[in-house]
This record gives sequence, structure tokens and C-alpha cells, in this order.
Amino acid sequence: MKSILIIGMGRFGHHLCKNLIEQNNEIMIVDKLESAVEDMMPLVTSALVADCTKEDVLSHIGVSDFDICFVCIGSDFQSNLEITCLLKELGAGYVVSMSKRVIHTKFLLRNGADEVIHPDKDIAERVAIKYSNDNIFDYIELRNDYSIFEISPLKEWIGHSLKDSDIRARYNISIIAVKDENSEMNVTLHADYVIKPNDHLMIISRKKDIDNVIKKLQ
Repeated sequence: MKSILIIGMGRFGHHLCKNLIEQNNEIMIVDKLESAVEDMMPLVTSALVADCTKEDVLSHIGVSDFDICFVCIGSDFQSNLEITCLLKELGAGYVVSMSKRVIHTKFLLRNGADEVIHPDKDIAERVAIKYSNDNIFDYIELRNDYSIFEISPLKEWIGHSLKDSDIRARYNISIIAVKDENSEMNVTLHADYVIKPNDHLMIISRKKDIDNVIKKLQ
């Protein structure tokens, strides 16, 4: 369980809040419009109607007490930037800012954001990758250029054990789990596991190395 502050309760803020609540986190929400927070008040630990571009508001909240502070203001970049900067100045431990324009990312990172997310761009990219290839079933982008892909096995892997395929050495990727045709997940793979035609492989590696495998799947 983490203590989380969400500033900005638009559409993304609502979705984020609901999902964080499902993970049993303690949530405080803030928005300058009462209508934006009233439906979530019964579900969160606390809620406040206030303008977070004002330093005294954030000081009163005590932002340093939260594990993570989210700034979910995508329509007003100036307010987003001001709040992000103030959060860090007031001792916030980890600040995640939302941006609808990639060009704003460097400004947010230079002024206090530990991480910047682009919901529309990230979802569009994930959907494009997933639906462009019938052999890609899901995809998660991680930090430092690493990604996790759920893919079909290459033909040359089918019928061979993980040890005999020597996938890690040949392709510089790691298979971290296998989902069988009944959607049962196996996360305790042994070297003698034999890859089957209908397996879904969960692989992790740098994006450039995964791309080499994906090209062979096309």
C-alpha cells in the first residue's frame, strides 16, 4: 500500500484513481472544481477543492508525506509545469506528470518531474504494435529502452527445449513466462521446457533486440 496524491481529476485522473484504489492504495485527490472530485469522495482517503498552482495550498497538503504525487493536468501546460515545480521544491519524493504533447516532456523533467507519461501517445503506440502483427498479443514498455512482449514462438523454436534453442544467447532476449493454449501461465520455466506451437511467450529485452525477433514473425 502506498500513499498517493493525485492533482487534476479529469478523465485520466479518474481512471488512474479508480485503478489505484483497486490496488488498496491510500489516495488523496485535489482539483480546483468541486464537480471534478465529488463522485470520488466516498472512495478516497481525502479530497480537496483547491488551486494547486498556489504554494500555500501544496504546503498545507504536506506533499512530502506522499510516496508518489501525480499531476494529471493535460489541458493547461502552464499549470502543469508550475505544480510540478512546486511539488519538488516542497519536498515531494517522486513526481509523475502527465503531458499530452511530447514537446513538453523536457520542460517537465527539467523542472521537477521524475517521470512524464503520455497516455494518448502510449496507448496509441501500444495498440498500433499489437494490431499490426497477428503474432504480437500484448506489449509493455519499460524504462531504459526495455520492453516486454507477448508473442508467438518462431518456427525454429517449436518442438525444442529452452536449453536446446539457446534463445538468450542467439537473440539476446529472455523468456520470463509462457501462456499455454488454455491461457494458463507458467512462470517457473525449466531449461527442458519444450516450446509448443500455440504457446504465447513473454519475452523481455531491449527494444532493438525484440525488433529482430518480430521481423522474423512477420
